[in-house]
Amino acid sequence: MAKAHQQYILMHKNVPVAELELDSASGYISAIGSIYNDRHVPVGILVKNGRIDRAALNRWWEGRAIPTSREGIRRALEMMKVSTTQQLVDKCMGLSLSDQYWICPKKSKVKWEDVNFFEHSFSDDVGNILFGKDTKAKEISLMSPDNTSDGWLKKKWVIHKGKRYLIKGGSGAIQQEPYNEVLASRIMDRLSIPHVVYVLITQEGYPYSICEDFVTPQMELISAWYIMQTHKKPNNVSLYKHYLNCCERLEIPGVRDFLDRMITIDYIVANEDRHQNNFGAVRNSDTLQWVGPAPIYDSGSSMWFSKPNTLISARAKIPCKPFKINHDEQIKLVTNFDWLDLSALKGIDEEFREILKGSLFIDEKRRDILCFALRKRIEMLEKIVNLRLKRSPEDNIEEDVTRNTAYNGH
Repeated sequence: MAKAHQQYILMHKNVPVAELELDSASGYISAIGSIYNDRHVPVGILVKNGRIDRAALNRWWEGRAIPTSREGIRRALEMMKVSTTQQLVDKCMGLSLSDQYWICPKKSKVKWEDVNFFEHSFSDDVGNILFGKDTKAKEISLMSPDNTSDGWLKKKWVIHKGKRYLIKGGSGAIQQEPYNEVLASRIMDRLSIPHVVYVLITQEGYPYSICEDFVTPQMELISAWYIMQTHKKPNNVSLYKHYLNCCERLEIPGVRDFLDRMITIDYIVANEDRHQNNFGAVRNSDTLQWVGPAPIYDSGSSMWFSKPNTLISARAKIPCKPFKINHDEQIKLVTNFDWLDLSALKGIDEEFREILKGSLFIDEKRRDILCFALRKRIEMLEKIVNLRLKRSPEDNIEEDVTRNTAYNGH
């Protein structure tokens, strides 16, 4: 009979962080014991009077699991013979391809170098099951970074020529997200915005985007959500300013310039889902020194990806995240457009048309509507930039003060 509770050490590479007890049935942290190194406690998790906030650490631990909204997850869990996605996390020792945290069974002598997915191969079983494929293996191996992949879209990690790549699918009847990832990548190429490069592949007629992991054994991704948990947000400070303040306190360089670029690209492609786990910063996992903002990634929920043709309009109030509820308001947060050369985007609409041509799900009429809307978004942005240039410096200073201090409850 399996033990109801299992004893582990939360590790950061080879640094012991804290003793943990996991409930075998739920996969959640049931108790936290001694803290060995509070500097290596995950960013944004409160440590007070020598104790880790267990609720906060459980939310962090839950965030390592595949979300229950993932397409086909119920069938996948049945095939893997586990009840919840949370139970999958300890099956791979909590290892991820986004950071260097993991759990080591208490009294075990295993080291991070022995098991991490950056330097060791991993099973294809979980990824294939998540993609709806049957497995003929008598024993399914659950030692996979797919157990700790976030997001609701179908995805899996693969190894090709020693490098780790993430393959991600689309959704619904249109399957448009992979094409949008490629479009955003091409736009950022032209505008010299640091980003993760996405390319398109097709399997059995379905489109997928594929990108190389930008995280390394020495560098880890920390999401904006956890950066913003490092300090409590005052009610009279906007979410945008709070993020800048938190980054400044942590001494993360280049954040304001990065946000200018992220907000701008999201405006162009009408991104609806730049939530606080879809951007962040990179730090050295050995020294804990911050390197800077992470390259832009995950731009697929854009270009009216789930909308019927009749609802595609460049001038519509398009919902957005993370700082405002629509792009017309969020683009006002950009502090400087001097870096932006919109002439570099000449012909990008026709390039998008070529990207879309291979789709079995997007017909010519939708291609025309999308390309027209993309062209109009760029024209609208050009008008915004020109209007900003015509304004007096005093106007811009006054707007900046208002923007950075106003309360934004979104």
